[in-house]
Amino acid sequence: MRKTLLCTATILIGSISSAFAEDKPNIVYFLVDNLGYGELGAYGGGILRGADTARLDALADEGLQLMNFAPETQCTPSRSALMTGRYSIRSGNQTVALAGSEGGLVTWERTLAELLTDVGYATGIVGKWHIGASEGRWPTDQGFDEWIGVPHSYDESLWADDPWYDPERDPVAYVMESKRGEEPQNIEQLTVPVKLSLDREYLDRSKDFIDRSIAAEKPFFLYFNHTLMHLPVAPRPEFKGKTGHGDWADSLAQLDADFAELMDFLDDRGLRDNTIVVFSGDNGPEEMEPDRGHPGFWNGTYFTGMEGSLRTPALIRYPGVVPEGRKSNEVVHITDMFTTLALWAGAEVPQDRIIDGVDQRAFFEGATETSAREGFPYWMGDLMYGVKWRNFKVVLVLQKTFTDPALRLATPHIINLDVDPQEREPFNYPYIHSWVIAHAASIAAEFKKSLEMEEPVPVGAPLDFVPSMKQE
Repeated sequence: MRKTLLCTATILIGSISSAFAEDKPNIVYFLVDNLGYGELGAYGGGILRGADTARLDALADEGLQLMNFAPETQCTPSRSALMTGRYSIRSGNQTVALAGSEGGLVTWERTLAELLTDVGYATGIVGKWHIGASEGRWPTDQGFDEWIGVPHSYDESLWADDPWYDPERDPVAYVMESKRGEEPQNIEQLTVPVKLSLDREYLDRSKDFIDRSIAAEKPFFLYFNHTLMHLPVAPRPEFKGKTGHGDWADSLAQLDADFAELMDFLDDRGLRDNTIVVFSGDNGPEEMEPDRGHPGFWNGTYFTGMEGSLRTPALIRYPGVVPEGRKSNEVVHITDMFTTLALWAGAEVPQDRIIDGVDQRAFFEGATETSAREGFPYWMGDLMYGVKWRNFKVVLVLQKTFTDPALRLATPHIINLDVDPQEREPFNYPYIHSWVIAHAASIAAEFKKSLEMEEPVPVGAPLDFVPSMKQE
């Protein structure tokens, strides 16, 4: 009898523990650097780019494939928007952060990692942070338990090969690591060979983080920032020559294989059914050769307001919650991922500040076929380049590639993306669509009003800066 009761109690306790562990979904956000819309097979690339992206294409069938997912136009702004749920111009991160520059997130901002920490998550980041590189602004100051990666960008790996570079005189880029409450430590200098090896290290660290989270019976948030497809685009030695189509295709094959390895690991640990997986890019493709990416169906590169800059692949898998095999051209902004993931995890979205990200749960879960947003304003730095509304965009500043000059337009261009996806014509004669300006003006006016309610954080603001608020 005693053994039977003990066995029953053990089973009951185990069931309660298991139910508690499954109460909150794990979250893996796999963010890819400079991923053009036309790279993955599911978006018209894959074998047409020299590499079969079979595992990532499979993810498109396992959940929701977003065809109109909008990052911001540069990596720092996109990463800030994802972490805070706020347009980067609100947090003072609307321009790419360079080595030696002040800035990043101020303490007042609340990151997704902080929200998830509050509801019991283990939080880990591997890879590029790029929204703060000083005391108080490191990832482990902003809600993450642990981090390994680079504070800025991977082009810094090219410094060591520059004949004009002097490490005794000039800044030195490092791979770093830190834990919550500790000062970050330099691991090794960031060079091209080191850059090529980092994703292997990121995968190993991610697996260890997941295993430790399982042992601690804690749900986890893994923010995985892959090095590809950021320049210099070159594969690890085991992928060199694999496709027969050059370094770019070999690197794309590596990206697919690395993602597959992480997904297989989740399956091996029995985590598939209770893990939200989001895969997306952080902005449009690179323009400079030999590392030029491809915008696919669209036109333009990062650092512009073209659709090639404002769209990147985005895939969402949440078994039993997000229906499989859905594809949508509804507008979703990267800030929406902050709000939606927080709510799926049972966290509270801050109510004491302006949050631009909207709750997309009903749309993602298939309860409605329409997005919770119709459009958004978009910027390059401090300058509003235009407004998107449904399948239209009102262009205020025209710039087609990263290396082109920006042209302020005396008369806004109204682009109907259904009939002119390459944005070749300023108007779709005889349908001028001038009525669209009313919708775009409403979005712009709403944003302008919000700036009157809450002061934006200036670029380079001190760590303790707190925006002034206007009482309604």
